[in-house]
Amino acid sequence: MYFSPPLADFFALAPKSIWAPTGPKESIMFRASDSPAVDALLPWPQMLLFGLQHVLVMAAVPITSVFLVAKALGLSSALVVNLISATFLLCGIGTLLQSLGPWKLGARLPFVMVPGGAPIVMFLTIAQERDLQTASGAVILTALFYFLVLPVFSRCIKYFPRVVIGTLLMLVAINLVKVYGGIIAGKAGTPGFADPANIGLALATIGFTVLFARFCKGMLGQLAVLLGLVAGTVLAALCGRMDFSGVGAGPLWSAPTALPFGMPHFDLVAALPLLIFSVISMVEATGQTIAVAEVVGKPIDPRDVVPRTVRGDALISLVGGLFGTSMIITSGENIGIVRATGVRSRYVTATAGLLLVLIAFTAPLGRLASAIPEAVVGGTALVVFAIIGTIGIDILRKVDLHERSNMFVLAGALTMGLLPILVPGLYSRFPATLQLVLGNGLAMGALTAIVLNILFHHLAAPRRDAANDASEQAPATQ
Repeated sequence: MYFSPPLADFFALAPKSIWAPTGPKESIMFRASDSPAVDALLPWPQMLLFGLQHVLVMAAVPITSVFLVAKALGLSSALVVNLISATFLLCGIGTLLQSLGPWKLGARLPFVMVPGGAPIVMFLTIAQERDLQTASGAVILTALFYFLVLPVFSRCIKYFPRVVIGTLLMLVAINLVKVYGGIIAGKAGTPGFADPANIGLALATIGFTVLFARFCKGMLGQLAVLLGLVAGTVLAALCGRMDFSGVGAGPLWSAPTALPFGMPHFDLVAALPLLIFSVISMVEATGQTIAVAEVVGKPIDPRDVVPRTVRGDALISLVGGLFGTSMIITSGENIGIVRATGVRSRYVTATAGLLLVLIAFTAPLGRLASAIPEAVVGGTALVVFAIIGTIGIDILRKVDLHERSNMFVLAGALTMGLLPILVPGLYSRFPATLQLVLGNGLAMGALTAIVLNILFHHLAAPRRDAANDASEQAPATQ
């Protein structure tokens, strides 16, 4: 049985070779080896509980993604059930693929896969402007484009140092906290906006999670996120905020069918937004892969492992297009759970994948997951996503921000990344093609960090003052 060290000591105990520099500038060359924490096989009861924790935190994403498309397009209830089943099935298979990594497909890291937020909106837009067959065809074309571009992208991994990865994780956390904060509060201008009952449930769930983390020891402490969600759900039920009437209704078993919209239509022009997003997605996958590797203490070579992550995303998205879903991609959301629990085994997320597959075929389980109030799921998500931000802060802590170049790389990336997140509609009067990139805070922050890092660290050596010249004689510690 393996239990990870306390979280406070984690980064002190992580192998120093994870971010071993190879020259005067920072490099992310990793020494390839295995980590016993990642490959540890826990007893089945523990793996089921820890895997269930991952599932419950992310279960709202597949359900919400389907409901968003179904409500906007007026899909039939039978088609909605079919799409929910397909989405859970592909998320489960993708999670197994990323966790176990057969045939160079998947990172062999504790990842969970979910429908991407931006691709869902793009899928819906294509379906509204053209039709669902064209939207499915766009997903398939984008998945194939992943495989086409990956050999070129894999040569650019050196342009993702700590300052880029840390900035990306901070922006991911801020963006997700804003999104789920909006889910808790509701839409402005509607009668249910800022309902004190919903906000109270979310805050109570956060409080339960923190209390479990503070006072529970051993495995119960590692299950603080799950216990907090369960406690919030029980409170919601006691307050009459849950509706179980739909759980027992409908069939016991469900199985998705291929091509639910008919044969896909392939239109490169219609697929352009998703094709552009695929490059942004590869940037995000790079940051997530490196961040998870550091959190679990597994030394990796990014030039080998990042392409494995992207191949897994591409394959599952390709199959998803055939089953009528949007793109299914690696999620950074579960990084916070791994950090919060200290449970780093990839077999735990593999167990989560098996549970997702089970939910896909067992209709009442999916309906039960959908019965959990959004405020409870949102409260749990806020804790987990805020932890992602702390991981980004910890990575940036190892960057020498007294050096002028690093300071401006971070400042520029945060400026361009936070503007569209904090000021929605800032670029609404720009051309639609530019809005696709400018209005995506994660994309703008990551791209700005990459470009500025190249400008300061790769095109020409920056001028340094005497103090910096003296400090550079010391061994690199970034």
